[in-house]
Amino acid sequence: MKDGAGVTGASDGLDGIAWNVVGHTYTPKLLSNNAFIWHAVIPAETFVPPHIHPTQDEWITVLTGELEVEFGHTKGAPSVHKAGPGDVIRMPMGEEHGIFNRSGAEATCVFGVAPSRKLFDLFGALDGVTDPEELVRLSAMHEVDFLPPPPDAQ
Repeated sequence: MKDGAGVTGASDGLDGIAWNVVGHTYTPKLLSNNAFIWHAVIPAETFVPPHIHPTQDEWITVLTGELEVEFGHTKGAPSVHKAGPGDVIRMPMGEEHGIFNRSGAEATCVFGVAPSRKLFDLFGALDGVTDPEELVRLSAMHEVDFLPPPPDAQ
């Protein structure tokens, strides 16, 4: 484990880290070879474009607000699942998904992936990146494959 046994404080990130990834604030809380967990602040009317983790299972526990997760973008009309406080969203390895905050209010949540693979390094590389082509290029180098965003995402 990156920092060994102990507690990562509620407002703290590992090594004081917090990243701006696609307009969201991601604060890493736990990193080991087996899992990576981070806290996220998802502003209203923002999204993580549809993508696939071919080497990781991913999940989200919603703390505040509401998120919508869409599955199956390349299989026709995506299925939309809404999640609120206390709900857990499951995104199995290889399952395409996009995460949207269309609620009009900020959402907070805890994300996790297992195994951790290259995602921690990806977030460091993406910190502050605003160019969509660069985001897609860097992500592909770190085992995350982005799909084109749906036309109604913006």
